[in-house]
Amino acid sequence: MPFPNKESQNTDLVLKRNDQSHGSDPWTTIGTLGPDIRSTRRSHGDRAGQCKAADISPARHHSGHLRNIPEASKKYSIEPTNQSSGKMVGFSRLWLMAMAAATTANAQLQKPLLSQPKAVAESDRTGSKPLVDTDSLQALISTDSLLKHAAALYDRAKSSEEEFGHPTRVIGSEGHRQTLRYVSQTIADLGEYYTHSTQAFPAVMGQVFQSRLVLGHRVPESATPMSLTPPTAGKEPVYGDLVLVASEGCDASDYPDEVSGRIAFIKRGTCSFGAKSELAGGAGAIAAIVFNYNTDGLSGTLGVPSPHHVATFGLSGKDAEPVLEQLNAGQTVDSIAFVDSVVNTINTTNVIVQTREGDPDNCVMLGAHSDSVGEGPGINDDGSGSLTLLEVATHLTKFSVKNCVRFAWWAGEEEGLLGSDYYVATLAEEENKKIRLFMDYDMMGSPNFAYQIYNATNALNPTGSEQLRDLYIDWYKSKGLNYTFIPFDGRSDYDAFIRNGIPGGGIATGAEGIKTKEEELMFGGKAGDWYDPCYHQLCDDVGNVNTTAWLINTQLVAHSVATFAASFEGFPERETTKAAGAYERDAMYHGRYLIW
Repeated sequence: MPFPNKESQNTDLVLKRNDQSHGSDPWTTIGTLGPDIRSTRRSHGDRAGQCKAADISPARHHSGHLRNIPEASKKYSIEPTNQSSGKMVGFSRLWLMAMAAATTANAQLQKPLLSQPKAVAESDRTGSKPLVDTDSLQALISTDSLLKHAAALYDRAKSSEEEFGHPTRVIGSEGHRQTLRYVSQTIADLGEYYTHSTQAFPAVMGQVFQSRLVLGHRVPESATPMSLTPPTAGKEPVYGDLVLVASEGCDASDYPDEVSGRIAFIKRGTCSFGAKSELAGGAGAIAAIVFNYNTDGLSGTLGVPSPHHVATFGLSGKDAEPVLEQLNAGQTVDSIAFVDSVVNTINTTNVIVQTREGDPDNCVMLGAHSDSVGEGPGINDDGSGSLTLLEVATHLTKFSVKNCVRFAWWAGEEEGLLGSDYYVATLAEEENKKIRLFMDYDMMGSPNFAYQIYNATNALNPTGSEQLRDLYIDWYKSKGLNYTFIPFDGRSDYDAFIRNGIPGGGIATGAEGIKTKEEELMFGGKAGDWYDPCYHQLCDDVGNVNTTAWLINTQLVAHSVATFAASFEGFPERETTKAAGAYERDAMYHGRYLIW
């Protein structure tokens, strides 16, 4: 999942006093898959890639007995189905084209002001079940059930140990396959309330095994190979002088003839990293380096694979500064670049579940991603979101609905929103119009959490996004809880929906972002630490999830489902002609990767 780097955090805050258990939050990135691949991607910060369990007080971790809860079922089945074809816009469409080739018991957290479920009037009943209402659905959510699911999910992650050497649910692993079976069997055990389908799709995976960059006599610490970078020629070091590219390297004319056979040095900005690498390769460069326009490090993705891509590194502005001084002074900077990498395509699967009842032309849709990164089991990221959906779907069966409810478990989110991209891209136009809104639920229980709402507005996004945002605001306020806004910038699976005109939004609790002093006052925890100290690491296990935050947010998810399953009164009609132009222009991420 999501949360932008410190540079792009939104600081809009609503201040009250909350208390919370201690926590923090790092980040790394990965691309792995297949039986012969292991993840070795370089981290963005010096803490990334280190399991921080030793830094976490025992009070924030569940004891091991939670992992011994019996499995819900041993019988599984997944049957593929076909989806109708359609069109997709923007970056997501390009990506599709490429694809086609447990917490503390004494946590001092602010508690919600829960209300008692109200009696259901006879007029609010349809068929033999009462029409869903928010208080009744919320009242059924339990921490014990969420933790039972979490323990079962961790057991599935352990099935990857023989292949990967540790628990993981990365796509292509046995742990991920068993995750899909667990979701599917749990839904099947609910009877005939839902229809169930799967959607297989090709996923582009990249893995960097080794890399090194030498600039003159320096080995820059910030040098990071881009995700989906091809290797250097022959997977061997290549040697060449640096050539400074004109402007921001977004036009073929920016690349002088002397780039051929040398290494292109390109400033970040305007166009995607993939476009820069492709233009450099087209000009004959043997490698490319994209340097940041500020002192920060730079790590991103080349996105859609191209035969013209060359091995490409990101570089901090700090490390680029002395090199630029030399080049601008007319000095020669001889360089060595080395990348040993692979870019593969595998098949993986989305799981889609929909109520049989309810208006099929007015669907409320919600999703979470079923996969983890290669380094760990991903119980918070995004087991917590996946299991929140499963918990809400389970209890929704006790009610009737007026509007259809569609749940999605996306595969390949960690590799660049692959599953949700594919799903939206293959929707026919008439099916797109039936989705009234999409709600994204990624990381519901970070240990050093903040209650975060995506700051989606109608001015920049499809109409209805702001009304969804306000629903979350109103609920937190009604419970006496604080909240804060985070940027709506393409970091999670809402991206394809927004780009294709479907209103969207969601909530989160934080990943690798740094908790501020203001947020410490609002939510407790520890300022200066990351929201999730085990983000994208081996220690993201059952003990990494803060159950109070997870319970509260699952109740909010139940509220969002119950509200729209019962009525879309007052919610804007779909504006199918409204483009997401401003969003497409400003979104800097596609999943966890920077794209420009």
